[in-house]
Amino acid sequence: MVVRTPTRRPAVDMFDSDRFRQVMGHVPTGVAVVTAMTRQGPVGLTVGSFVSASLDPPLVGFLPARTSTTWPLIVPLGTFCVNVLGEDDESLCRGFARSGGRKFDGVDWTLSEATGSPVISGALAWFDCAFEHSYPAGDHLFVLGRVLDLGVRAQGRPLIFCHGRYQQLATGSTAGSAVSFGG
Repeated sequence: MVVRTPTRRPAVDMFDSDRFRQVMGHVPTGVAVVTAMTRQGPVGLTVGSFVSASLDPPLVGFLPARTSTTWPLIVPLGTFCVNVLGEDDESLCRGFARSGGRKFDGVDWTLSEATGSPVISGALAWFDCAFEHSYPAGDHLFVLGRVLDLGVRAQGRPLIFCHGRYQQLATGSTAGSAVSFGG
């Protein structure tokens, strides 16, 4: 059997970043806020790239932009909490997406027991993590965290980002079959 490798052109000739963004806009993502407690107080940033990376050990990941002004404040702490936002949290999401300012004004939160990171009271779920590793990923970083503690705080549906805007899951049946990926 002969295996032929297709000739590839450099990626810059294939498509531009606008086209990539347009096509990726068809991939729905959940929205989360990554928080930590600095000596100056709580800090946080919105991410639209939160993923489960491993069950054993329990690892999660997300991709902050390299231009983030908040992520460099979190790195030296070595711990953070990922708060999964619900469908009614769009304004909270927008508040943590902006650069600078007092992002926690008017936000109810408590400190996690494992790391002392802020857990947003209305978050659907939270994952309290120790920083595991960071990998360069183009104009972002891929951050891996080891989950030390986790929980569900509220019932509801997640906030979704798709087609360039925040969206909600349709009301209706949530019945489905369990799926195991990775096989």
